[in-house]
Amino acid sequence: MVERVKSYDPEADEALINRAYVFSMQAHGTQKRASGDPYYSHPIEVAGILTDLHLDDETIATAILHDTIEDTVATHEEIEAKFGSNVARLVDGVTKLSKIEAQTENQRAAENLRKFLLAMSDDIRVLLVKLADRLHNMRTLHFIKDEAKRRRIAKETMDIYAPLAERIGMYEFMNEMQTLAFRQLEPEAYESITKRLQQLHEGGGDRIARIASGLKLLLSRNGIEAEVQGREKHVYSIWRKMAERHISFEQLSDVMAFRAIVPSTQDCYKALGVIHGRWPMVPGRFKDYISTPKRNGYRSLHTSVIHAENMRVEIQLRSRDMHAQAEFGLAAHWAYKQAHDKPDTQVRWIRDLIEILDTADSPEELLEHTRMAMYQDRIFAFTPKGELIQLPKGSTPVDFAYAVHTDLGDQTVGAKVNGRVVPLRTPIENGDQVQILKSKAQEPQPQWLNFAVTGKARAAIRRYVRHKERDEMIALGRKLYDEIVARLPAQLGTDAMKSALQRLKIADEASLMVAVARGTVSDAALMEALMPGSAGGDVDAKAPAQRQAISIKGLTPGVAFDLAACCHPVPGDRIVGLRRPDEAIQVHTIDCPRLADGVDADWVDLAWGDKSDGGTARLHVIVKNEPGSLAVMSGIFGTHKANILNLKLENRDGAFHTFQVDLEVHDLHHLMRILAALRAADAVASAERV
Repeated sequence: MVERVKSYDPEADEALINRAYVFSMQAHGTQKRASGDPYYSHPIEVAGILTDLHLDDETIATAILHDTIEDTVATHEEIEAKFGSNVARLVDGVTKLSKIEAQTENQRAAENLRKFLLAMSDDIRVLLVKLADRLHNMRTLHFIKDEAKRRRIAKETMDIYAPLAERIGMYEFMNEMQTLAFRQLEPEAYESITKRLQQLHEGGGDRIARIASGLKLLLSRNGIEAEVQGREKHVYSIWRKMAERHISFEQLSDVMAFRAIVPSTQDCYKALGVIHGRWPMVPGRFKDYISTPKRNGYRSLHTSVIHAENMRVEIQLRSRDMHAQAEFGLAAHWAYKQAHDKPDTQVRWIRDLIEILDTADSPEELLEHTRMAMYQDRIFAFTPKGELIQLPKGSTPVDFAYAVHTDLGDQTVGAKVNGRVVPLRTPIENGDQVQILKSKAQEPQPQWLNFAVTGKARAAIRRYVRHKERDEMIALGRKLYDEIVARLPAQLGTDAMKSALQRLKIADEASLMVAVARGTVSDAALMEALMPGSAGGDVDAKAPAQRQAISIKGLTPGVAFDLAACCHPVPGDRIVGLRRPDEAIQVHTIDCPRLADGVDADWVDLAWGDKSDGGTARLHVIVKNEPGSLAVMSGIFGTHKANILNLKLENRDGAFHTFQVDLEVHDLHHLMRILAALRAADAVASAERV
């Protein structure tokens, strides 16, 4: 293996590869594979496959070590110490990919997993090692005795890894994987097609060699030097065409395919003219992938002709650069970095992924340019059952919950990421397993909009907040309406509401309640509409004074009303509301100095209502600058079951420290007990409510 690496990379670190070999052999010890071979033979074979791609010494070492973290007692730290951070990172990447449980029940899950594998492979070499690992596992799959396990691995290969190899242009890997998987999944069809091909081969003798030789001679006579390869098509490819076209093997015309590799792009088109001049083309079977490459960068001319032996054959024409790209895909861009011999064009997404050919001047730069750009703005996370959820980068458990189902998002109360409870605003990382904790009593919270990033989550939260806001506005409007009606000089008639709606030009009763809550209809205007003359006949006049306080019990702070940040009212405080048109009512304590600014607002007498619970109080606490003082203060809060929402050091003044504390308290009585306890403590110099 060292000789093979040295043959294409004379500067390769031989000692690194040797150390990896010894470490892998010792780590795997007496472990055996299903074939009975020593386990370490597998990573050696994987490394051998990668030498065919002419990959660098770090990748070969990674291949030799790729199972050590997963299957032995070796650790990431140990590999980093012995082989360096690059190799350790690559081995860790392959280990992560190997832990993925493929969910292949449906096409969407398979496509998601392919995207996830691409996203996790921030270095393309991780993906190449994983594909080589899967290819060797497929070559030895027949040694596994459990048929169900063999079929599961084969289906996973057919659904995930073969399309992934095709996606990055590695057709040889794809073809071999498909053939080996097909042999397990459809053994009877595989045997049947293999026998037919054998009979065809025996009947035609050396037909493939004869046609290839004739094609090479034809091109040579026309001044085109070409390397011509001929082969029968792959068994799986033949079976798929038979299934797609609903035809038998005998009806399949182009079983044989030939490839002519010529020096340049111009020679491809010249050779095409020569071939079409010699043999008739099969209509509809010509494809120009040079002028319009496939999305994975594949470039070639494909044509089918009726050959002299009265049979259809497919011919592919490509330059040497195109051939390297077709055989090894992205690996070719890693291996064949030659500034003087660039391909004519690069497919856009390949150029985005690895800008090697134009920019890399050193191995470090080369490594930097192989970071996978594709899906870099996406993350992939798992449900506890293993379903893969694709989300934008920066998504949180709230986004994840709404991506699974809107009802789950609405009922989210918490989340576990990889088994650990985390705040809902925690960004999810690639490969995280997310479990959403829910409660039927929960409702979407307006503050979720501060960190939700997906359109679905934000739309669902906004929709709920709108409905909640309207419902609460109607409830508050109803309370205000009832109080206004109580001020009228006489009882209302049965048609008073209907008449009032017509006079105010408001569509329905609910809309009227919203208008009252928002202050767009004044108390005087409503009284005049309900009972003309009750407000002195002038809708602009000041309405009679409130007779009773309006209860805010049952309404949510921040929706129908806001608790003012200047005085932090809590249940038990005497409160008053400032109502301005199209704004939520601002609730202040009766002694708040900011009330002086409310001359432009309607004052509403408010009450907390029976058993109102919960509010935020702000305290200024001055503690002595000595060890344990802060613990004493927080201990008092804990003893009195008061939750600290915010703690800020405002001033450091030699012997004393001043803290601003926002506390969650039940009511005014609860707050007073806490203040009394603080003032009684030796460590506390003073404690005041703001």
